[in-house]
Amino acid sequence: MKKIILSAIAIMAFAFTNAQSTRFGVKGGLNISSIVGGDVDNTKSLVGFHVGGLAEIHVVEKFFIQPELLFSAQGAKFDGPFGNDGDLKLNYLNIPVLAKYYIVDNKFSVEAGPQLGILLSAKSDGEDFKDYTRSTDLGFNLGAGYNFTDNFSVGLRYTIGLSPISDNDIDNSEDYYDSAKNGNFQISLAYKF
Repeated sequence: MKKIILSAIAIMAFAFTNAQSTRFGVKGGLNISSIVGGDVDNTKSLVGFHVGGLAEIHVVEKFFIQPELLFSAQGAKFDGPFGNDGDLKLNYLNIPVLAKYYIVDNKFSVEAGPQLGILLSAKSDGEDFKDYTRSTDLGFNLGAGYNFTDNFSVGLRYTIGLSPISDNDIDNSEDYYDSAKNGNFQISLAYKF
């Protein structure tokens, strides 16, 4: 946790030293999340939201680095016995760091990069489930965005889960790669200052 906080401070310090070429903003939007892989069957997508801030740091020409700090409500719905549906709600503080490239005149961009998620809460059908889940989640983001104006933009992103949601029943690398992981599709609106 200490390393995460120090890393976030280092990123923000870098952003402030390059303030003439850094823009800050806020963003929020819709999550359509699921849990994939492992022995997870009969899952359905869960609709949630994300909200937070971003910094767009100009590196060279059309290339930017975009760190973000987002609250993200994720999880999945499950088919339960006797036709009853259950849900697993996972709330994360996500810290993606994206490489962003503008393809067309600072209008259309593509982005990719890693993400660290810190689990804030986990509930299964309203009951606390945090003891059965990992406290951190690693993912990789792929996305695209479009700037309508110099300040207002829209983005689409998919986060591929790289680490298991739970450490239960993971005895070797094969179990690790075949474990249940987060998957999250985001539609975002952003405003840059």
